[in-house]
Amino acid sequence: MEFDFVIVGAGSAGCAIANRLSADPRNKVALIEAGGRDLSPWIHIPVGYFKTIKNPALNWMYKTEKDPGLNGRSLNWPRGKTLGGSSSINGLLYVRGQAQDYDNWRQMGNVGWSWDDVLPLFKRAENWEDGESELRGGKGPLSVSHSRKSWKIVDAWVKAAEEAGFPYNPDYNGEKQDGVGYFQLTAKNGLRCSSAKAYLSEARSRDNLTILTHVLTHKVLFDGKRAVGIEGSKKGQKVTIKARKEVILSAGAIGSPQILMLSGIGPGSHLKDHGIEVLDEKAGVGQNLQDHLQARPVFKCNVPTINTRAVGMINQAKIGLEYILKKTGPLTMAASLGTGYLKTRPELETPDIQFHIQPFSSQNPGTGEMDAFDAFTTSVLQLRPESTGHLELSSARAEDHPHIHPNYLSTTPDQDTIVEGIRIARKICKQKSAMNFITEEASPGESIADDDYEGLLEWARNTATTIYHPTGTCKMGSDKNAVVDARLKVHGFEGLRVADCSIMPIIVSGNTNAPAIMIGEKLSDMVLEDAR
Repeated sequence: MEFDFVIVGAGSAGCAIANRLSADPRNKVALIEAGGRDLSPWIHIPVGYFKTIKNPALNWMYKTEKDPGLNGRSLNWPRGKTLGGSSSINGLLYVRGQAQDYDNWRQMGNVGWSWDDVLPLFKRAENWEDGESELRGGKGPLSVSHSRKSWKIVDAWVKAAEEAGFPYNPDYNGEKQDGVGYFQLTAKNGLRCSSAKAYLSEARSRDNLTILTHVLTHKVLFDGKRAVGIEGSKKGQKVTIKARKEVILSAGAIGSPQILMLSGIGPGSHLKDHGIEVLDEKAGVGQNLQDHLQARPVFKCNVPTINTRAVGMINQAKIGLEYILKKTGPLTMAASLGTGYLKTRPELETPDIQFHIQPFSSQNPGTGEMDAFDAFTTSVLQLRPESTGHLELSSARAEDHPHIHPNYLSTTPDQDTIVEGIRIARKICKQKSAMNFITEEASPGESIADDDYEGLLEWARNTATTIYHPTGTCKMGSDKNAVVDARLKVHGFEGLRVADCSIMPIIVSGNTNAPAIMIGEKLSDMVLEDAR
């Protein structure tokens, strides 16, 4: 099999790239996905993430190594393994981040990545239900909507946050991010809009686009320092796919660096330890790993939440019937409803913490197993953590997951921010609008006082978990640890690029699906420009 462009990974970025490159009938494009087609109904029902996140047919089921910053705990790191990638199993939350995030990338030397550069790409991708404006797109393939479900306890939290002095913001993807409000979703008419739904629904019928599923990429093939294809396997049989022009890795912040290392590009001594011939010594491959860590204060309440609303066959039947007849109700719910972008210190220029307000609670987030009592969760995370980790190969086999070392809470500023975020969560929940419904702080619990810094930090170390935003492992830049340049070309190679969240030099201030799609849009423009 031979194509002009071979794209590895049909996730948030990969689907966008496949669509844009194949829009020119002269380009013969292959999109390669290790998982299968997005046929499961639980992918398309918004609340289906409770199911898909546990399904090894749809999730890579990664797991971190024991992390010192979390008192030796290991965390599950879900990543999508199907058409649409993580956009098919995520919580549907649409967040671009702050303009300053991208201006900072540009200030680091990455030409073409300022906010003014990337805003048109966000707009091009987006079909915002309120229509096009100076800052929002209304004609793109990616449907973005308001939540179709409200909950009394979430509304009460938003009002309580205003009472605590935080402004209401009707559109955190608009002029500014600061304030509290409600999440926007990648959904339309009660159905998920994954990147596969947005970008492949039309493109899959093109004669010049070939979508190959259940193909695991083992390594990139080279002629000297030029990428000429990939080697993989399907059902145990070797597969070779040639690329006349370019190989584009869009396998995510775990998959892309793993493929590079398996191809001989990475830290030399580490590759040699696994018997891999070193094609190019690149110490930064797999380094600079960043993620958002969430602390999850839980408050019991005296109004119904998902914890009890979805219990029992009668309740479940009512919920199912409402969804079938109206495409409304709990089955249309994203992973979180309320949100806030707030500052832990008044002197900060932009918010440094983000809230995810959920009308449910669980001792094991991601399992779908709710607490037996009515409660809601005020998840809070640090938007721009300083702590960075790394990943490394566990073997020279593509089938074996790499070792993931997040290195959470390893700096004092990160520790200070997570503690102050917990304090702000408590402050908001002590306001009148929230206290009308709160009966008890279930976690951390009143036994840990606000002024007990070490107690709150220890609670975070023992209970905090990922919110599923791994980034940075093939970072963009020109320093010695940069893997790709500003045009996402792997330094020192021809015909090889990386386009996914791994290229972020610094993690964005928010959820990562929308930026990943923007990166795919950006890459497609650069490839087409260079091919002229």
